[in-house]
Amino acid sequence: MAEISATSFPSSSSAALALRSSLNGNIRCQNVACLRTTSLFQELSVKRSQLSGNAVATTTHVPLTRGCKSQAIRAVLSGDGQTVVSADSKEAGLRGKLKKVVLAYSGGLDTSVIVPWLKENYGCEVVCFTADVGQGIKELEGLEQKAKASGASQLVVKDLTEEFVKDYIFPCLRAGAIYERKYLLGTSMARPVIAKAMVDVAAEVGADAVAHGCTGKGNDQASTCNVRFELTFFSLNPELKVVAPWREWEIQGREDAIEYAKKHNVPVPVTKKSIYSRDRNLWHLSHEGDILEDPANEPKKDMYMMSVDPEDAPDQPEYIEIGIESGLPVALNGKPLSPATLLSELNTIGGKHGIGRIDMVENRLVGMKSRGVYETPGGTILFAAVQELESLTLDRESIQVKDSLALKYAEMVYAGRWFDPLKESMDAFMEKLTEKTTGSVTLKLYKGSVSVTGRKSPNSLYRQDISSFEGSEIYNQADAAGFIRLYGLPMRVRAMLEKGI
Repeated sequence: MAEISATSFPSSSSAALALRSSLNGNIRCQNVACLRTTSLFQELSVKRSQLSGNAVATTTHVPLTRGCKSQAIRAVLSGDGQTVVSADSKEAGLRGKLKKVVLAYSGGLDTSVIVPWLKENYGCEVVCFTADVGQGIKELEGLEQKAKASGASQLVVKDLTEEFVKDYIFPCLRAGAIYERKYLLGTSMARPVIAKAMVDVAAEVGADAVAHGCTGKGNDQASTCNVRFELTFFSLNPELKVVAPWREWEIQGREDAIEYAKKHNVPVPVTKKSIYSRDRNLWHLSHEGDILEDPANEPKKDMYMMSVDPEDAPDQPEYIEIGIESGLPVALNGKPLSPATLLSELNTIGGKHGIGRIDMVENRLVGMKSRGVYETPGGTILFAAVQELESLTLDRESIQVKDSLALKYAEMVYAGRWFDPLKESMDAFMEKLTEKTTGSVTLKLYKGSVSVTGRKSPNSLYRQDISSFEGSEIYNQADAAGFIRLYGLPMRVRAMLEKGI
């Protein structure tokens, strides 16, 4: 086998290609034309001369039109003398130079065109990263082929489902975090777990930058998606450079992206017209765009994917029991399950009964309003169960303080401040406050509704002997007179003042 090494020189139209033959040890050289630096996927066909041992490289695509910049080309000849030679640019791209970039990759149009754009503009190797957060196996099929066809050096896929539910969803559930009365924070919770994994992958592959495909509007509006990713990057590795192509490039929309993809021989994964913008994970599925952009329009029946129409749900209710320990769900119908498995099964059960559909207009971080429709069947069931058990185990003041902090907690998660010290401090408070919230809750699921039918806890503050209408040695109704006089004293004094008494 012979080994080829080549070096081209600045402002030169050719490069000296040296062949070291393992057969005879001779070194011979011949000039070869360089490829255009703008071409990302050029191949060199290298043939070994049987007579002299020289190596001759020729381009199989476009002819040379200009001198190439400094490049290092490395290749190993195969047994038949044929090989594909890869070029790793050591020069800066159009916007600067990065060594290696980890890109949050979905396989969709946006992230597919980002790959060649990064290589063209930053002269870097691109490692695509995909997180499995329960979005479904179909979204993961064929991703490696798509990534490499777009020009990525490799695709890294990590299963984050258990981590996502245990370390991100469950803390929000325990805190009772609901954004603007309705939104159960499905996308908001997923971004930091993905971003954290990207930081880990960057360390593993030696990358000096990370990139994401968050756009400026819609489901990935600048004040939400961009912030959620980048605040996590800043918190976990402030030395990483962050590239956000939608803030830099000249691509203005889907039409431009499709044209860019075709120009760079990137397989176009979508048609020019898409109906909805969706984001899916194990917790929820969001829908935005198309007719939903007018808040007066009713969503189409065929839009929903995780749940049936409540009108089409079974005519018989289904009863389930959720087991809870220290504020977190641990079992379904008496069967202990892992966090991700429990949520997955509840999604199936809840979806069958049309549970968890939310249609809302929400306020983005910068004040822009956005209309979205969310399906969260399993999450809706879990919120109902956990909050109901707290009615037994928490006193009035604790519930009030917890509910007030839950608003701030939800706001911080929505705004991407997952690793903020204040949010982490609230986590510690919530964990301590709910350590006695253990027991079970029985729920009835019927045509889109979740009804609590029973709750029990070994740590219940409810005492039937005190709360009963029957006589009690602990509670004396005559005690109420003095309490009422004292409790109502401020109002009584004000009334006396107004009447001149």
